[in-house]
Amino acid sequence: MSAASTPSIPVHQLRVGMYVHLDVGWMSHPFPLSSFRIDSAEQIATIRSLGLAQVRWSPEKSLPAPDEAAEPPAGPPPAGGPSADAVAPAETAEQAAQRRRREALAAQRAALALCERQYGEAAREWRQSADLVVADPAGARERTEALSRALVDKMLGQHETCIRLLTMGAGDRAGAHALNVTIVSLLLGRLLGLGADEMTELGIGALLHDIGKLELPDRVRHPDDAFTSAETRLYREHVAHGVTHGRKMGLAAGALLVIAQHHEMADGSGFPQKLTAERMTQAARIVALVNRYDNLCNPLQPGRAVTPHEALSLIFAQGRQRFDATVLSSFIRMMGVYPPGSIVQLTDDRWAMVMTVNSARPLKPRVLVHDRKVPRDEALYLDLEREPSLGIRRSVRPQQLPPDALQYLAPATRVTYFFEAAPPPDDGAPEGAA
Repeated sequence: MSAASTPSIPVHQLRVGMYVHLDVGWMSHPFPLSSFRIDSAEQIATIRSLGLAQVRWSPEKSLPAPDEAAEPPAGPPPAGGPSADAVAPAETAEQAAQRRRREALAAQRAALALCERQYGEAAREWRQSADLVVADPAGARERTEALSRALVDKMLGQHETCIRLLTMGAGDRAGAHALNVTIVSLLLGRLLGLGADEMTELGIGALLHDIGKLELPDRVRHPDDAFTSAETRLYREHVAHGVTHGRKMGLAAGALLVIAQHHEMADGSGFPQKLTAERMTQAARIVALVNRYDNLCNPLQPGRAVTPHEALSLIFAQGRQRFDATVLSSFIRMMGVYPPGSIVQLTDDRWAMVMTVNSARPLKPRVLVHDRKVPRDEALYLDLEREPSLGIRRSVRPQQLPPDALQYLAPATRVTYFFEAAPPPDDGAPEGAA
């Protein structure tokens, strides 16, 4: 049902059981999703506090009101009238399978559209905050704090979360990098047991970790092996510039330390102060790792990018001394061996792209499988958790794919992440969904 055809109801008529749609920005309400079934009077009070006169609702997804739920009196159908069976013949097994597939595909598309909409709103909010850093530091702080709180509230409001790959364009590189680092850092912070306040400061620091680059010439905003020693020194000054901006904004100490320490390394090989892990905050240790991961996947020159699987392998093999051991092991456990965006070959030899990883069950991701018989826009993600006989054989680079598989899977030049509520282990998707 489209938004135009969905009925509206005054907020004073809301009741528990109604399935409602909040047509306000994602940042403008505290619920994990913008469409949901009301399950408490407190939720009704929160909706009324938003200042809306009415909201859209879906009667077909709503629970009946108590007086509607009573069973109709038993008795034969009216004389001469058709029976229910005659009006609605029983669904065949094939029809039921087709219906379930349509429903699963619609739910998959809706979940992706919701993630992309929320990502787009977060990206716009980050850009507006960044644009205020110099002219209105206090305003920039307020907007960044609000964005971080919204991300944390929605993340903590879900029992389990998936980290998912987005297929949309990622916008400007600075904003895409800031959001990637923030989303993954917050998911990792949650896995490590950080509280809501610690998570919020982690989010603020991650969103602003590179804000000092505003003071740098374009040519030195991103490290390059060809830098002269003078250019390297100039590039590294972005950390001090970021701390200066953070102090002018009035950031909390935890967020400031993330900005100050996001290039430090556990073995003391980082900059600017060559701190070891014991002198870094946990939030800074998290961001230092995730920042390195995203820079490997999304370098300034796309031709130098490595796959998410390769990035994870490189960090573990070459840099495990440089990162906190607990943070690194938790990161690998959360992302899975094959993080979203990895191109893989399944054990039945089909090619696939990892789309979502459940942080609680990382070894069985959902994948988009190359299938010549199914148009790409009609392909259902295959949940490997529901396929015990099927797994991932190996990771490959996109260039190793056959041309038809490369065109079908269409890996983006930039790996962009967001998060969503994890589906249950068995969500009723039709068998052979890919």
